[in-house]
Amino acid sequence: MTGSVAPPDQGWDMENPSSILTDRFDHALAYASRIHRLQTRKGSQVPYVSHLLGVCAIALENGADEDQAIAALLHDAVEDQGGAERLAEIERIYGPRVARIVAHCTDAETEPKPPWRERKEDYLASLAAKPVESLQVSLADKTHNAGAIVADLQVYGEAVWERFTGGREGSLWYYRALADEFTRQLPGASSRRLSRLVAEMEKLSR
Repeated sequence: MTGSVAPPDQGWDMENPSSILTDRFDHALAYASRIHRLQTRKGSQVPYVSHLLGVCAIALENGADEDQAIAALLHDAVEDQGGAERLAEIERIYGPRVARIVAHCTDAETEPKPPWRERKEDYLASLAAKPVESLQVSLADKTHNAGAIVADLQVYGEAVWERFTGGREGSLWYYRALADEFTRQLPGASSRRLSRLVAEMEKLSR
């Protein structure tokens, strides 16, 4: 597949995930950077890898193991960079657990994507059935996104919402629903962090 990074010639123990980061994680860093290299963050010239690194950092700070950290780096790879073919490659290189978490973080594998509201409603409805290991990575993703929106609202004001398909009302609905659902599914400090960011987002948008 275009954008692939060949795995190093060494054995990886995919059956026993660890909090210790190994060459396997280093490989995933390079792989994520390669496949997302031409992307920028929505409405900016910031390289998209900044988001992937931010999500991975939050996941690790919240206690992620290596599989989850790798999935955090690759959580948008299927949706943005190759669909089912990309997911199969991720499973081949990093194993079924990483691929499963990435799949759980993906709200659309096909092009064109389903309508925005339908896609978000389906994703929200799916969270209750997903395992904790996947929810933790998804929570890190939504936390980083919410933090970026809050930071941009403080600088650019309401113009920020023009970047988003859901606009102001749709985006505020979605992030409030995410915060409430993650509070139910993963009560604790990590979900409270997202809730605080969403509350700040709402305050800045009044």
